[in-house]
Amino acid sequence: MRNLFSVTIICLSFLILGVFWSLSNNLQHVAARLGQNLVVTLFLNKDLPGKDIGLVRDKAGRSPIVESLRIVTAEEAMERFQASFPDLKDVLDNLKVNPFPASIEAFLQAEKARPEAVAAFIQSMIETPGVEDVEYNRDWVEKVRSLGRLARAVGLFLGGILILASFFIISNVIKLNVLSRKNEIEILRLVGGTNAFIRIPFLLEGTVLGILGSLVSLLLLLALIKIFPVYLGSSLGALQELLNFRYLSFSQGLGLVAAGAAIGWMGSLTSVSKFLKA
Repeated sequence: MRNLFSVTIICLSFLILGVFWSLSNNLQHVAARLGQNLVVTLFLNKDLPGKDIGLVRDKAGRSPIVESLRIVTAEEAMERFQASFPDLKDVLDNLKVNPFPASIEAFLQAEKARPEAVAAFIQSMIETPGVEDVEYNRDWVEKVRSLGRLARAVGLFLGGILILASFFIISNVIKLNVLSRKNEIEILRLVGGTNAFIRIPFLLEGTVLGILGSLVSLLLLLALIKIFPVYLGSSLGALQELLNFRYLSFSQGLGLVAAGAAIGWMGSLTSVSKFLKA
């Protein structure tokens, strides 16, 4: 029972850490994908004549950092919004009018999209008649990356507190195991058993508890990642891509198992050192 409690606490600790780590992995993946597809969106004034839209498009196309252009009509913008946020379809229907403006998406060449060049391009397009607003997805890239770093930091903080608790719990469990086998230890000493010989089983016990706890947490994390999208379905709309989980890499999973083994070993070592001094 004591060992089961230790494994449970270790599992919970690493599961919390793994959840935030997986969320961070997904956010970093989304940021990397957005960073490879740099887009400046030029929102146009409503009822802008087609001839003026062409002038805006031609001006944007002359920029050396622009690779291609795409015109998004107001109808297409509404269809995109409805696809991303299906739960808000009734709200749009009640408006009776399309609230979305037409826009021009300027896809940039990544190798030429230096900050100063992009800033000059955006400033030039803002000053263009017919352009109401400009949005650059690089800002979203930085925000998503910041969210990823925040998720990892929160996971490390919460997981760290529980991991510290796991250390003390394992230490106390091994301490109780040492006390319960006090007579056996005395017999081993009488027949010439060294402290190192007596300590090894307890150190191995703590290490195994740490490894088991971390392995179970990885299995539970895998199950959670499989169940989470099914449970939410499409209720989050476009946010589902951000609030998703990407399973740990092999090195991250191996690191968690190694950390579990280290915590179990150190907790055991701390305990047996107090009772089995040389």
